[in-house]
Amino acid sequence: MSGETGKPGADVARWRRLQAELKAAGQRRMVLLEGDRGAALGWLREVLPALSVTPGVWTGPAGDQPESSLTPIKPVEGRRWLGQELACVVWDGWQGNPPDSFAALSGTLSAGGLFFWLMPPLADWGSFQDPDYRRTGLEEAGLHPFAARLAGILGGDPDVIRVEPATNPNPALPDVPRPDGVFQVGATGEQRALVEDVVRTGLGRRRRPLVVTADRGRGKSAALGMATVRLLNEGRRRVVVTAPEAGAVTTLFRHARLTAGQVSGPEMAVDDVVVGNDGRLQYWPLDRLLAETPEAEVVMVDEAAAVPADLLKRVLLGWPRVIFSTTVHGYEGSGRGFAIRFRSVLDTETPHWRSASLSAPIRWAASDPLEPLTRQMFLLDAEAPSAEPAGSGIMVERWSPGTATDEELNEAFGLLVDAHYRTSPADLRQWMDDPAAVSWRLTCNGVLAGVLWATVEGGLDPALADQVMLGKRRLRGHLLPQSLATHSGFAEAASQRLLRVVRIAVSGDRRNRGLGQALVAAARDHARERGLDGVGTSFGGNATLVSFWQRCGLVPVRLGLKREASSGEYPLQMLDGVSDAGKSLTAHLRSRLAEHWLTLVPLNWPEAEPGLMLRLTGTLPTVCAMNDDDRRDLDSFALGYRGFDLTLPVLKKLTMQPGVVALVAASTQASLWTRAVIQDWHWPRLQAAGECRGREAGEAELRALVRDILQNRPDL
Repeated sequence: MSGETGKPGADVARWRRLQAELKAAGQRRMVLLEGDRGAALGWLREVLPALSVTPGVWTGPAGDQPESSLTPIKPVEGRRWLGQELACVVWDGWQGNPPDSFAALSGTLSAGGLFFWLMPPLADWGSFQDPDYRRTGLEEAGLHPFAARLAGILGGDPDVIRVEPATNPNPALPDVPRPDGVFQVGATGEQRALVEDVVRTGLGRRRRPLVVTADRGRGKSAALGMATVRLLNEGRRRVVVTAPEAGAVTTLFRHARLTAGQVSGPEMAVDDVVVGNDGRLQYWPLDRLLAETPEAEVVMVDEAAAVPADLLKRVLLGWPRVIFSTTVHGYEGSGRGFAIRFRSVLDTETPHWRSASLSAPIRWAASDPLEPLTRQMFLLDAEAPSAEPAGSGIMVERWSPGTATDEELNEAFGLLVDAHYRTSPADLRQWMDDPAAVSWRLTCNGVLAGVLWATVEGGLDPALADQVMLGKRRLRGHLLPQSLATHSGFAEAASQRLLRVVRIAVSGDRRNRGLGQALVAAARDHARERGLDGVGTSFGGNATLVSFWQRCGLVPVRLGLKREASSGEYPLQMLDGVSDAGKSLTAHLRSRLAEHWLTLVPLNWPEAEPGLMLRLTGTLPTVCAMNDDDRRDLDSFALGYRGFDLTLPVLKKLTMQPGVVALVAASTQASLWTRAVIQDWHWPRLQAAGECRGREAGEAELRALVRDILQNRPDL
């Protein structure tokens, strides 16, 4: 270490030299400005004008901006800068520290970049009331293990530059190792190989998609940009790129323009890149792409982990050649989890898909200390433990992530990342800091194989519960009881105390062995012992998950009207009452849903996957039994020529009878029945979707199915 200390003001020349040394070495640094915020702002106003800080961002109030060239953004807006490159980040932690946004911005810094972080002294972090807690319902927590853990990591890292502007504005600065040569951003062998892989996919046979994964800063976007120009030069006329945000593909477009020899134009533009007479690279927002389905020989989806799985599937099936690109340890959700979840779709729909990856950094040197610091802070490298041979030594026990060792936390969070592809640093903070959270872990022969994270919700006083039910009040947190009270119309749902399972994960090679059910059973026992009213969960509904939760004893009580942005699926809520009041509420919710089901489905879920609709229908209680008139109509339809339209009300009623859905599901007409009878699709649409060859053929299939049902269920 070198440099002077105790000077009254910042030694600007030393910081200028440091940044030059960092740039030459291909490194970046975290600069922690501890203590008095006013002193930190004054210090920054001295130092920043002498440094290279453009482009850069400032997350504090615009009126406090310490350098005019910085772009002011809100603390939660960091993810908008994914795919871009910054020279400087000035993060005002006094305004809030949303983990996903923070981590995203750290990944945008290029070589020589400095990340200035204004915060209280490290010793105070565990009790610091971060303004961002209000957004996530953590403001009532007295202690914050997540922040205390970060403070411990930063305090123990010799590469973090700690400045106390009020008392020591000139701390010793690190000696940056001198490289053999000045660091240059240049193509790696991996990157050149990826360009060839993308070109081969774009010029190759149809239905052989490529999935590209890489950590941040590996040159993935640059490789895609270079490859698009190659494709256009070699005969492709239209390449379309999409992403969750236009800003995510600015690097891709910049490298496409450079490769095409078009160096003019705004640095951040995603305008069309024209190559030759006919070739064109275009950016289309995802919603517009899927709505208008433009002709394109190649479609690229960048930052694919941030796109709902059902939308990715529509892209996969909508164009002949598709390239998906995502980040392995992403700040918008885990690319590793994305790959695990999306692989089943790829295997089913396009079994000849291929994968490619990048590991070597390109925008900074391998010796850069900021990337490993960020990875450690937010467990971006979290890995589930390796599987051990199966045995009988299964143990389920209470566990607290807030007091766990980093090794335990790394393994448990790794399980969540593998099981839930949207798991992000914000989930780690919520898990560690939520005072209402309760968790369990399951080990097999001493090796971690499963975790369950739950939180206690509800318990509102009756007057407030009524206001929630009427839609006049909305409280932070309490997701499950508030949703049930507001949308299902039962105020007591908000008054009861429910244990909501937030996440459950079991090691991939140990699934379907009852381990998940064992974890849920432990949660149910806990709810019963603590006098809670029920155990519930809320998730993006799909038939496989519904089946799992049914095996755990939960029943569907509500299906949301709008698809979740994270999964592209409708939010489904399931519940199991453990107290008498909870059992009564569950029965009422289930009966009410059954009464309304056949009216709600065609109005709100006509596009939902047939397997999910059929499974949910089969879980509902019978509202109205068949009568003699219904049986006569069914006989006339099945054995005669009574029309489908006249019989539809009776067919709907038949669907709700005990055991009928199981017979439908086992038939070859399951999808047709779901679309025609439950979701009210008309015959031209059924034919266009491939459900039948036409009305006459479709009716014949349904008549045959009704005959089979009547033969198997003469008691109806």
